[in-house]
Amino acid sequence: MQAVSFNLTVPRYILGRALGSLTDSVVFGAASGVRLIDCDLPDLPDPHWVELEVLIAGICGTDLGNLTYKSSPILEPFASFPAVLGHEILARVVRTGSAVTHVGPGQRVVVDPLLTCSTRGYATAETCPLCSAGMPAMCERSGEQGRVLVGGEPLAPGITLGYHRHLPGGWSERLVVHEAQVHIVDPGLSDHQAVLIEPLAVAVHAVLRAGPNPDEPVLVIGSGPIALSTIWALRSLGHEGTIVAQVKRSNESDLARSFGASDVAQPGIEARRALLETGARAYKPLANPEVYAGGGFPVIFDCVGSRISLDQSLRYAAPRGRVVVLGCAAMVRPLDFTMIWARELDVRGFVGYGKETWEGESLHTFDVTQRLLKTTNAPVADMVTHSYPLNRYRTALATARHRRRSGAIKVVLTPPSNSSPP
Repeated sequence: MQAVSFNLTVPRYILGRALGSLTDSVVFGAASGVRLIDCDLPDLPDPHWVELEVLIAGICGTDLGNLTYKSSPILEPFASFPAVLGHEILARVVRTGSAVTHVGPGQRVVVDPLLTCSTRGYATAETCPLCSAGMPAMCERSGEQGRVLVGGEPLAPGITLGYHRHLPGGWSERLVVHEAQVHIVDPGLSDHQAVLIEPLAVAVHAVLRAGPNPDEPVLVIGSGPIALSTIWALRSLGHEGTIVAQVKRSNESDLARSFGASDVAQPGIEARRALLETGARAYKPLANPEVYAGGGFPVIFDCVGSRISLDQSLRYAAPRGRVVVLGCAAMVRPLDFTMIWARELDVRGFVGYGKETWEGESLHTFDVTQRLLKTTNAPVADMVTHSYPLNRYRTALATARHRRRSGAIKVVLTPPSNSSPP
């Protein structure tokens, strides 16, 4: 089968860090470790696994951060290479192991890409405390080999599909996953809605765990799918207060409003004005940017994770406010943490999805997200702005990376059997 593979090596890391900002070639072009390859699909490791045909797979900001070497290498021990990329996956069931009962051939499904103790071959009674608590993104065994065998070898270490040597991700024609990773797609959802369930679930997870009180003003920083998903999640889960969306471009402003933002502001003067309207008063230190007293936003969702956005979040937060970090913040220097203690701020990060308590039920975040999609009218599918066949992955990655030029929000790939000719 065809697949897009990424091989991380020290020389490529050094080259990408040095020249990646100057040219796409060293991060996903001819000089990079990214290739369209022909590879074999692993057989089902045991009766609890499922074979899937990929319909659509998204390109995530995390993928771009890793391919451009802007992400921290601190999580490298929890991945294995070379890896077939892609963790935002809409697929169709091809065949199932003999122990699988909740899905069958022909059904549309989305894939939870996180690799849990169950995926690694451990019985329920042996799962680690975090997997047992429904927080698989922090599985304690993610740096270890699993018990299950893939191609005759113990399952390699890894947190997620898309960065795993033995288990192909969604930038491929087919993949195999554990039955616990598969969630049936409601027939009423379109393909473009369904392929967004994974990024939407990231936002739903964060809002459920750290969301504001129903009428608190909220600032959402970011122009990408996670920021827009956060606005949608806030409104879908019942937030009635003001939501200010800080976005950069007009198409993002339109989507933010259609998802429920009360107001939109561009970074800089417009965002400062929105802050002052909360009652904040500006003061200018001798050598630093403005700081503020009074007012501020009780809750800020930072969906960028850069030095600039984190600095803004800490300065714009109300005293004793909450800063929720959803952007993949990595090595950030320099960053002034004074406001964390001076304003007694609560800074929390969230990742992935898992087991949620919602409306009296214990549900996977993907299932909560599907229910919300069925009951809200926001044009979520409009986030999918560009679609490319798998063999045009370089064009797709360039479109996603250079958003200012392309106007992209969510770029997706389709395998050859589901693609138009390039």
